[in-house]
Amino acid sequence: MGKYENDVRHLLTLVGGKENIQAVSHCMTRMRFVLADPQKADEKAIEELPSVKGTFTQAGQYQVIIGNDVSTFYNEFTAYAGIEGVSKEAAKQAAKGNQNVIQKMMSNLGEIFAPIIPALICGGLVLGFRNIIDGIYFFDNGTKTLIDISQFWAGVDSFLWLIGEAVFWLLPVGIVWSITKKMGTTQILGIILGLTLISSQLLNGFDVASTPAKDIPVWDFGFAKVQMIGYQGQVIAAMLAGFVLVYLEKFFRKICPAVISMIVVPFCSLVPAVFIAHMVVGPIGWTIGNAIGDVVYAGLTSDFRFVFAGIFGLLYAPVVMTGLHHMTNAIDSQLLASPAKSTILWPMIALSNIAQGSSVLAMSFIQKKNERAQQVNVPACISCYLGVTEPALFGVNLKYGFPLVCGMIGSAAAAMISVGFGVEALSIGVGGLPGILSIKPEYYLIFLLAMAVAIVIPFILTFIVGKIKLSDADKYGNAAASNNVEKIVEETETKEISPADRIHDSSAAENEGNMTSNGELKAILSGKVIPIEEVPDDVFSQKIMGDGIAFEPENTVVTAPADAEVSVVMAETGHACGLTLTNGMELLIHVGVDTVDMNGEGFKLLVKEGDHVKEGDALIEFEPEKIKEAGHPCTTMLIVTAQGKTSEVNMHTGIEATAGKTTVISYK
Repeated sequence: MGKYENDVRHLLTLVGGKENIQAVSHCMTRMRFVLADPQKADEKAIEELPSVKGTFTQAGQYQVIIGNDVSTFYNEFTAYAGIEGVSKEAAKQAAKGNQNVIQKMMSNLGEIFAPIIPALICGGLVLGFRNIIDGIYFFDNGTKTLIDISQFWAGVDSFLWLIGEAVFWLLPVGIVWSITKKMGTTQILGIILGLTLISSQLLNGFDVASTPAKDIPVWDFGFAKVQMIGYQGQVIAAMLAGFVLVYLEKFFRKICPAVISMIVVPFCSLVPAVFIAHMVVGPIGWTIGNAIGDVVYAGLTSDFRFVFAGIFGLLYAPVVMTGLHHMTNAIDSQLLASPAKSTILWPMIALSNIAQGSSVLAMSFIQKKNERAQQVNVPACISCYLGVTEPALFGVNLKYGFPLVCGMIGSAAAAMISVGFGVEALSIGVGGLPGILSIKPEYYLIFLLAMAVAIVIPFILTFIVGKIKLSDADKYGNAAASNNVEKIVEETETKEISPADRIHDSSAAENEGNMTSNGELKAILSGKVIPIEEVPDDVFSQKIMGDGIAFEPENTVVTAPADAEVSVVMAETGHACGLTLTNGMELLIHVGVDTVDMNGEGFKLLVKEGDHVKEGDALIEFEPEKIKEAGHPCTTMLIVTAQGKTSEVNMHTGIEATAGKTTVISYK
C-alpha cells in the first residue's frame, strides 16, 4: 500500500482521468500536468486533498504543489495511473499542444529573442539618446544639434555608435546564435554563420538602397554572379539561415559515424548553410524588402492615401520585426529630395513608435507588482518613446501578443490623422516623442493630436485586454498562483502547516541579542539574507511550502546548514535538494527561481539521496551567469517544510551572511 494511495487515486479522477493526461512530470515541489482539456480539472476538490498544498496553471501546464515528497507521490501516481512520466522539457513541449498556431509561433519567437532582449534594451536606450543629441536641432534658431556645437558631445555620439552598431547592425549574429542554442546544435557554428552575414567584405545592407546596381560588388562564378550584400539589421534572412544550419547539422549528425563526426558535421553543415544564406535566403529577403518599398511609395502617391495610411500604420510594427523597415529610408530620402523637401512617411513611423511604447506603458501599469517584468517594461518603454522599438516589440509586445495588436490599432488611427491632414516632416531619423521636432511648424497641432491618439488608444486597449487576459503569474510574478492563491495560502496554513504559526521572523538586532535557542542553521551561501516574502515566486513567498529565508548569493557553492541526511534530490536538474535533521526538521534548498526549466544546465549536484552530510559540506554547485542568461533570478531559498520536534523557529533576515559561519535560522 502506497503512502499516498488515497490521494493518488482521487487526484487521477479529479484531473479528468488517464485519458485527459497528455504528459506528466515533476520538479522539486510540484507535479506538472499537461491536460488535454484543462477545464476538466476540479481545482477546488484537488486543493482539498490532504497532500496538496495548492494549484496553479502556467505556460500550458497544470501544476499541483505537493512539497518535498513530490518524487514519492509522482512515482505512486504514475504507477497507479499506468502512465509513463516524461522529462520536464518533453512536458514543456507537450504543453504547447494547448496553444493555437499563432500562440506556438509567438512562443517560439519569444524563446529565440529572449536571450537577446538585454542587448536590445541597452542598444535601444543608447540609440534613443543619440537621436536626441545628433538629430534634434535645438540650437542657433533650430539649425544646429548638440553635436554641431560641442566637440565633447560629438565624441560621445561617435563612441556610443560602437554599441548601437554591435546591437542592431550586427543583430544577425545574435539571432543565429540564439536559434542554434534553442535547437540544441553547435552554437559557435551559428555565430560564424551570423558573422558571414555581416562581414566587412560585403556591401553594408543599409547602403544598398543608395548604391547604383553597377557598383554593388559580386562573386563571379563564371556561370553566375551573386551580389555581395550584407544583411545588417535583417531578421528574416538571419532566422532562415539559422534554421538551415540547424537542420543541416542535425541531418549530418544523424547519418555520420561518430568517429569522423567532428570533422564532417561542422564542414558539411556550415559551408552549405553559408551558400544558401547568400544565394537563396538573402535574395528572397531583399526581394520582399523591395516589394514593400514599392508598395509604400505607390500608396503615398495614390488617391487612396488616407486608406493606405491606416494600412501602413497598422503593419509598420510587424515589418520592423522583420528588419525590412529599413527600405522605407530610401523612400523618405527620395521624398526629401523632391521639390517639396519634406516627407509624409516619417511622421507615421514616429507615431508607430509612440503607439508601441504606449502599449508597453500600459503593461507597466498592469505589471507594476511584477518586478521581473518591470525590468524589461520600463527601459523598453523609454527606448520606444525615444524612437527605438525593437526592445519593446521583442521584449514585451510580441511576447504577449495583444499589446502588439493594440499598438498597431492605435498606430493606424494616428497615421490616418497624420496623412489625412497632410502632416510633413523636414527630416528623418528622430522617432518617438521627439519626432515632433522634425515636423513642419504649421503641422504641430495636428501632429500633437495624432500623438495623443497614438498614446491613448493603445494604452486603453492594452490595459483593458491585459486586465482580462493576463494571469496572476503575468501580473504579479514568475510563478504566481492562480486567482485563488490567497485562498490556497489560507487553507494551507490552516490545514497543512499550522505549526508555522509559531515561526517568527527576527531582525538582525535580535540575531545579535539574547537568544535562548537549542539549535542553529548556518548560512548556505554568502550574501544578503532577505525575507522569504520578497522571493519572486508565490509558492515560496506566500509560504505555501513553509516559512524560510532567501539569499542573494555572492558565491557559487551551496553548503549544508547543519548535520543532516539528504532526503531528496533533483538528480535530473541538480537545482534543489531536501535535508532532514536528527530532530525531524525538514529543509528544502532551491537554487534560483523557475530554474527547473534549465534542465540541469549550469548546475552540479554534489550529493545523492541517502547521504549523510556535515555542517558546511558542499551540496550544489551552480553557475550564476547561465542562470541569468536563461532569464531567471539567482535568489536561493532555504525553507523549513516541517518543524519536527522543534517548538519555535526564528528567521534572521536583513543581514549579510557568510556561508557556513552566520546563523540564519535558530530554533528550540
